[in-house]
Order: sequence, then structure tokens, then C-alpha cells
Amino acid sequence: MTSSGLKAIAPVPTAADFLDIVLSKTQRKTPTVIHKNFKISRIRNFYMRKVKFTQDSFDEKLGAILTEFPMLDDLHPFLSSLMNVLYDKNHYKLALGQLRTARHLIDHVAKDYVRLLKFGDSLYRCKQLKKAALGRMATIMRRQKDPLAYLEQVRQHISRLPAIDPNTRTLLICGYPNVGKSSFINKVTRADVDVQPYAFTTKSLFVGHLDYKYLRWQVIDTPGILDHPLEDMNTIEMQSITALAHLKSCVLYFMDLSEQCGYTVEAQCKLFHSIKPLFNGKPTLLVINKIDVTRLEDLNADSRALVQEIIDSEDVQCVQVSCYSEEGVMDLKNKACDALLTARVENKIKGSKINTIINRIHVAQPKARDDVVRTPFIPDAIKERKKYDKNDPDRRKLLKDVEVEEGGAGVFNINLKRDYLLANPDWKTDVIPEIMDGKNIADFIDPDIAEKLEALEREEEKLEAEGFYASDDDDMVWIFYLFPDSDDELLAAKAQEDLAHKIHSQSIKKSKKNQARLPRTAGLRTLSEMADALTKAGLDPSRITERAQMLAKAAGVKRKRPRDAEDGDVEMDDAEGDAGDDGEEAWMDVDGEEAPQLKRTKGNSGTAVASVNKRAPRTNRQLMGMRDEGQASKAIKLRDFAQRPRNYQAKAGEADRAIKTKMPKHLFAGKRKNGKTDRR
Repeated sequence: MTSSGLKAIAPVPTAADFLDIVLSKTQRKTPTVIHKNFKISRIRNFYMRKVKFTQDSFDEKLGAILTEFPMLDDLHPFLSSLMNVLYDKNHYKLALGQLRTARHLIDHVAKDYVRLLKFGDSLYRCKQLKKAALGRMATIMRRQKDPLAYLEQVRQHISRLPAIDPNTRTLLICGYPNVGKSSFINKVTRADVDVQPYAFTTKSLFVGHLDYKYLRWQVIDTPGILDHPLEDMNTIEMQSITALAHLKSCVLYFMDLSEQCGYTVEAQCKLFHSIKPLFNGKPTLLVINKIDVTRLEDLNADSRALVQEIIDSEDVQCVQVSCYSEEGVMDLKNKACDALLTARVENKIKGSKINTIINRIHVAQPKARDDVVRTPFIPDAIKERKKYDKNDPDRRKLLKDVEVEEGGAGVFNINLKRDYLLANPDWKTDVIPEIMDGKNIADFIDPDIAEKLEALEREEEKLEAEGFYASDDDDMVWIFYLFPDSDDELLAAKAQEDLAHKIHSQSIKKSKKNQARLPRTAGLRTLSEMADALTKAGLDPSRITERAQMLAKAAGVKRKRPRDAEDGDVEMDDAEGDAGDDGEEAWMDVDGEEAPQLKRTKGNSGTAVASVNKRAPRTNRQLMGMRDEGQASKAIKLRDFAQRPRNYQAKAGEADRAIKTKMPKHLFAGKRKNGKTDRR
């Protein structure tokens, strides 16, 4: 758990605000009307509900506080120690313990008074018991004034703590005050730590972040430390000691050899030896800062010997930097990150996890059949390949050189066809269309297309030779049936023409599938017109004429039935159904006789059926109240003329929806009472 996880804590109210919140919530969320003439069980339940609701409200608020504040025993040792330094662990636990005890006491008070309310014998007695219960709860909460105020201060301070992750890669900066620690973190990260020419400018931990080798690194700037016993250190110094003790990091110990910080080189060396036990097991760098003023070589022999003693000790690297001139700053960052990476890898190898993994790793070796040494095989072409030299004019031409020749980055366009493996290299630049003749060429690419086409042509020739595509005699039976006296040549010509018509109509058959067989604009043809057309074609229409006349006479008999039998559509009988094909019957005039008015309807099977119209209504409702059609049309014109001005102005008419009163007074007037405010 990082310190950023400590920030999600709701504000802690004071004791007075706590009471106002809970009691006002009880007043708002529970019933408020009771009368003495109510049933006693109803009165008891009324006040018991108030006591229980108040207890639940206290329990909910106190439970939220106890849950949100972290338990020190569950935190990382660094965070737990840091909270102990900043807030005093005993005081913190005592405050939370007092709130836990208060919640327990409130639960007991509510339980006792609910038991007493069950035996209340009047409204007055129940009311007094409720009042006593809420009063005792309020007294318990008023005693928690100090713990609540303390926890609110802790919450505010926790929210200002930096987000320190104890488990990530960390660079820890430490040393005497005013030796240049904050200046370094400002240089290598985006942190903005205040830098002043006096001691203890930094009073708390500051965190910055940097990127190195595609990894995110955490840099912590600690307050300055003075060389005196641990018991004498103040809260500011103890934050640095806590970070050094608990964080697995790379330690950067800063020294100022110019002594501008106000502390001698000897004192700075003593501090290093005093806190050196905290560096155990961590990569350590001795950073000589402010070399723009004084370098290590410029020191006198005694001071230099003290510094050299630290440098010669085990696992300590020395780096000289100047945050003012930025000399050696990046070198220090790189060395510190590399040292920490190496240390983390070594720790993982030494740990217990490596044993569970290394047992599963096996490096295969060739079996030793003899004493022959089998070295890796490297082809001669690779050995003889000339090493690429940028300054050699005869070097291999790389794609990068082609890019420079053709305009450089942003202008050069790489040729993706350059590495195509084709039988003829000249084919690489051929342009292949994607669509040709309305078809996607990729669907027709087949290496054996020529052989398949030749086999298909041979198969077609064989079928034609066997007479597979010859006309069948059965297709002509219907022609011989209708025209028995016709010549064979005429029939053959007619059959050939019909076959061509069938082939032509196949292409549009699908588009005509859902359309009417007979267009609505086509008129009814007479029998004489049909007979003339057949005669011109060289055919004898006598049989068709006789059959049509017979059907017309049968229809005439049906039209002469009584008027009472004409209610509804009259469908054609079996004799009429034989007069045409596929339900496409048509009435024809016989010797100038008028055809009856038909309409096309659909039968149960979905095919068109010709039927006689229903009889017309005896009266026209559009003319009701009018003398004649002329008067009716004039009335319609006058009506439309009267509506024209309103239509021009787009005004609402009598048929449009209208809300006369936008805010009815009985819904929007009167004093708002207690209770819910979503309705009156």
C-alpha cells in the first residue's frame, strides 16, 4: 500500500457537527406526527424507530471513520514508521480506540432504551424515554471532541504526504543540510523543491520521478541530518532516518567540500560513519557536490585522507558533480541507476525464488561421443564478407543510402515491390488492376486456368456432338395440340422463336418475380384483335374463337342473375378457369359486346383472380346535405379558402394540442411542509 492510498479519507466532522448531522437526519428520515389517542403499540413503534435510526446513523458514521483510517499493523514498515514519526503511533491508536468504544456504548444505550420502550404505557412516557436515549448518545459523542479533532488533523496531513511507493526502484538522497540535495533532484526530475541558502529548507520528504532505460525511477529528497544521537533527533530528521532504514534503494550521500553549507568536511565524514549501518545491503554513492568551488584534489591532506577513507571502503563509489554548472549530473544519475539495477538482480538471484525457477532450466549439450571439439559453424561467405564502412566508396548500398539519394526522410517513399521473388525481375513494376470487367481479379487467379479452360471446351464439344443441346420433341406437343393443321416448317419456326424468347426472358425473370404479370396500364384486348393477329401470323384462330364465344355466353348468363345474388365478389367457375393459363384470364369483346368491369383480386393461393365489382352504394356520403355535386365542390373550395390565411401564418388550429394553463395554482402554491420535496 503506497502513501497515495492513504489519501482517500472523508473529512472527519467535529463533535458538534457530528451531532447535528445525525439528529437532523433522524428528524428528516423518520415520521414526525403522533397523537396520544393512537394505539399504544403504534406509539411505541414510533419512538422505537427513532431510537434505532439514531443508533444506526451513529454506527454508520463512526464505522466509516474507523474503516477509512489505515491500521498501522497492516501497512508497509516504512509507512507505519513514518506515521509513527509524524503522528505518534500510540496517540493515533488511542484516538481510533476511543471512537470504537463510543460506537459500542451507543449500541448498548440504544438496546437498553428500546427494551424499556416496549413497556411504555403512554405517549408521554415513551417520549421521555426517547429523549433520554438520544441525550445519552449525544453525551457520549460530545466526549469524543478531542479524538475527532486529532483525526481530522491527521487526515489533512496524510492528504499532503507525497505518493511514495516502497517497492519500486528508488534513489535516496541524504546528507547534511544545505549541501545541494534539493538542487540535484530539481535537475534530474520534474520536482520543484524549494532551494534557499540556509539550513533545513526541506522539512519533509519530497518525491520526483525520472526515466532511465525505459523504466520509471523514484527519487526521494530527505531533510538534512545532523550528527547527534538518535534520541536527540527531531521529527524532520527522523523522516530521513525512517526512509534510510526501510526503503530498498540506492543511497546518494552528498558532501560539500567547500564548507559553504556551514559544516566542516570532518563533521560530514563523521555523519557518514554514524549512519553507515543504515546503508547495509544497499548500493552507496559518495557524491562530492559544488566542485565548481572546491574539488577533491584541492583539499588539504588531512581532509582528503578522511574522504579517501570513505571512498576506499567497500561498496562505495565516488562521483564529483556540480549542480550549478550541471557537470557530472547525468553521469551520477546513470551510475546510481545502474548500481541499483545490478543490486536488485543480485538480490533476486540470492533469494529463495531463484531455486524454484533454476530447477526447470536445462541447457542442452551435444553428447560426448569422442574427443572432437565441435565449434560453431560459420559459413565462409559470412567470414569473407567485408565489414561495412560508411566512408568506403565501394561499400554495399543500403536502403538508407537510397533514401538520402531520393530526397531524405519525408520525401523518400519505400518500394515495397523491391523484394518480390518472381521468375522475371522485370515483372516487379507491372501494374495489376484490382477490378476488371466488374469483377475482382483476385477471385480468378488460378495457376491451372489454361488447362481447366481447355478441358471445359473439349467437354462442350463432346456434348454438342452427342446432341445434348438438341431441342426435344416434347417441347412442341402444345403447338401441335393447338394448331393441328399447320405446316411442319411453320411449327418449327414458331418453336425456334419461342425458344429464343425463353432464353432472352431468363435474364429478367428474377427482376420480374415480384411484379404484376399484366401491367396495370395494359388495356383489355378484343377477340377480333386477337383473331386478326393470329391470321396475319399464318395461323387458324377458329378453335380459339369458338371457345371464347362459349365462355362469353356463360358469363352473360351469370350477369343476368337477380340483384340480391350480387352481394360480394363473384369468382370464375371451372369453365372460366380453363380459359387461360396461370390465373391470367382476360374478358374479351365478342362481336362488339362490351366487357364487364373486372377487378383483379388475390385468391387463397396468392394468384390473381378476376371478379365482378361489388354494387355501388346507393348514396354518396360526400354529397350529404348538398343539393348536387356542384354545390359540394363549391363548399370545399370555400372551406379551403377560409383556412388559407391561418396556414400561411402556421398558427395552431382547433385540432392542435393546447395547454391553456402552464402552471396550475393548486400545484404550485402554498407553503412547503416537512418531508419529501419532490411533490406537494
